[in-house]
Amino acid sequence: MAREAVTTSLEAQSYLAKAQENAASAASELVNGRYNACANRCYYAAFQAAVAALLRAGIRPSAAHGEWGHAFVQARFAGELIARRKLYPASLRDVLLRLQTTRRRADYEPTPVSQTQATRSLRLAQDFVASVLRGEVRR
Repeated sequence: MAREAVTTSLEAQSYLAKAQENAASAASELVNGRYNACANRCYYAAFQAAVAALLRAGIRPSAAHGEWGHAFVQARFAGELIARRKLYPASLRDVLLRLQTTRRRADYEPTPVSQTQATRSLRLAQDFVASVLRGEVRR
């Protein structure tokens, strides 16, 4: 059992490192006027932080699916970690969905993400990642 806990902790650390890297990339993209790329990295920064938070809480996708689906991560983070366990503030409940909506515009729609939208996304992503990091420090 201890080995499983160590593995989970290492996985969570890996996802947190990816989240921080993507948040830094998003900030760089914003500064350089690449707003679509910024929106993309913002979503993945928050998504990977959410995966880390789920891992720390002992939540994984079922063995049948085995991968971190977007709907699964969003639903379990909001439902289990915010609503049920109250580990994170309610203000984070819809952040993943909001960031994903902006990312979809950036990636799949002809209308580009504006500087204002990218700036807002970066702030949301940074707050989300910071909240997950603070949750780790409390443990």
